[in-house]
Amino acid sequence: FIKESALLTAGLVSAPLISFSQSSQIQTADSIYLIGPQKGYSPQIGTLLSTMTMMREWVISTVKDLSIEQLDFQIDDQSNSIGAMLLHLAATERYYQLNTFDEMKWGTWSEEVKNEWDVPSGLGEEGREKIKGNDIDYYLSKLEGVREVTKKEFAKRDDEWIMKSEPFFDNQLTNNYCKWFHVCEHESNHRGQMKFIVKRLPA
Repeated sequence: FIKESALLTAGLVSAPLISFSQSSQIQTADSIYLIGPQKGYSPQIGTLLSTMTMMREWVISTVKDLSIEQLDFQIDDQSNSIGAMLLHLAATERYYQLNTFDEMKWGTWSEEVKNEWDVPSGLGEEGREKIKGNDIDYYLSKLEGVREVTKKEFAKRDDEWIMKSEPFFDNQLTNNYCKWFHVCEHESNHRGQMKFIVKRLPA
């Protein structure tokens, strides 16, 4: 995933940064379709966050009315449930927080963190066995809790930080913008899977 994101973001870095005026539209709770700067954030970070906010609202709208049985439903014994994917999204964001905000190398976090997030991060057979029986409020609270940390940490940083780059997966040069763009497009990918499952839920 990161290679494709890096190529896209490389184009953003090589091109002049967008100039935002004080009159630029600011996204609010009732204007999620306005992508752009937000109060309290640097221009590029605010614009990225507005995109992430829009995608999160789309995910929530897809799953908010599902029952526990529907959240646990699997198409087959190799597929992930919607509930498992929701927790997977929270785990992914948590790990990118540790990597970008705390500047930890991937996978070097504490055993306490791994015990909480490794299963939903990896999914697979263990995820299918352990992630079940939770209602929608459980999953949405996990997503919200992680996102609140992201928003607070974003507010402490500037556009120089979001463009900061380092070797990442496969030693590919990648910046923080690319990493957080992946968090957003990752939700888009799994939302598509969730919509596929929703249409196939038993009547």
